[in-house]
Amino acid sequence: MDDVLIIGTVALDTIETPFGKVEKGIGGSATYASYAASFFSKPAVISVIGHDFPKEYIELLEKRGINLDGLKVHDKTFHWDGYYEYDMNEAKTRKTELNSLANFKADVPENYKEIKYIFLANIDPEQQLETIKQIKNPKFIVLDTMNFWISSKKKSLLDVIKKVDVLLLNDGEARQLFGTISLVKAANEALCLGPKAVIIKKGEHGALLFTKNKHFNAPGYPLENIKDPTGCGDCFGGAFIGYLAKTNDLSESNFRKAIIYGSVIASHNAEDFGLNRLKSLTMNDIEKRYKEFQAIREF
Repeated sequence: MDDVLIIGTVALDTIETPFGKVEKGIGGSATYASYAASFFSKPAVISVIGHDFPKEYIELLEKRGINLDGLKVHDKTFHWDGYYEYDMNEAKTRKTELNSLANFKADVPENYKEIKYIFLANIDPEQQLETIKQIKNPKFIVLDTMNFWISSKKKSLLDVIKKVDVLLLNDGEARQLFGTISLVKAANEALCLGPKAVIIKKGEHGALLFTKNKHFNAPGYPLENIKDPTGCGDCFGGAFIGYLAKTNDLSESNFRKAIIYGSVIASHNAEDFGLNRLKSLTMNDIEKRYKEFQAIREF
C-alpha cells in the first residue's frame, strides 16, 4: 500500500540560471515532493497534466514506484517559465500558463483514501481542503503554500492551516501571512491556529522548527556547486513526510531528523537542473550528507 498521498502540480518548467537553461523540463510541486519522498516511502500523486506531457517523464516517476492513479490528463500541461540571477534564493517569473490546472478539481481515487500521511504540496488551498475532505482517516497532514495563495486566497489558506499538523512555508511567506517581521511571532500565531508544528524554510540558510514549547534551528548545507534551486522546497517537504511515514514516529525529536533528511535531499536537488541530480542519488549519498549535517551542529 502507498504510504504518502501528495497533491500538487506536475508541470513543464522552462528555467534559466547563470549556469544554464532548460526548456520544458519536468517540474511541479507534486513531482519534486513525490520523488523526494520515494527515497523513504511509497508516494501516490494527485494532479493533472496535458496531452503534451512527455511519456518519458511519466516513466521516470513510475520507475521510482510513484503511484500515478490520481494523475488526470486534460488539455495542456501547466507551464512555468522563470529565471534566477546570482541571488539563487529568489525565482523570478517570466510567464505562467495554467492550462489544465485552471479547472483542476481534486478527486481522490478509492485506493488512496486509506493513506495516513498526507502532503498538501503547493497548489490552490481550495483543492487542498477538498483533498482532506475525501481522506477517510488521515493520521498526519503537512501543508505547504506560496505567496500567490497568501495574496489571493488567504481565507481558504487559513481554513486549511486549521486542519493540518504541520505548516511549512518560507521566511518571506511567514512574514507576509502574519504581517510581522518576527519569525518567532509568525510561528506562534500559526501554532495558535491548530498545527502542532511550524517549519520555516530559509533557503540556503537552513530551516526553523517551532512547536509549542521548543524550537530547533537546522543548518543550511554549504554547497559549492549550485545550478538550479527550483523544487528544493518541495523536495524538503516530500522527504520530511516520507521519512516520518517510514519511521511512523511523530515525536518532536524525530521531526528534527526528518528536517535534516529534507535538507539533505533539497541540497542535492540544487546541484543540477530538474530531477537530474536526484535520478542518480543513492541512499549512501543521503546518509553521508546526513552525517555531515550532524557534524555541522556539534560543538
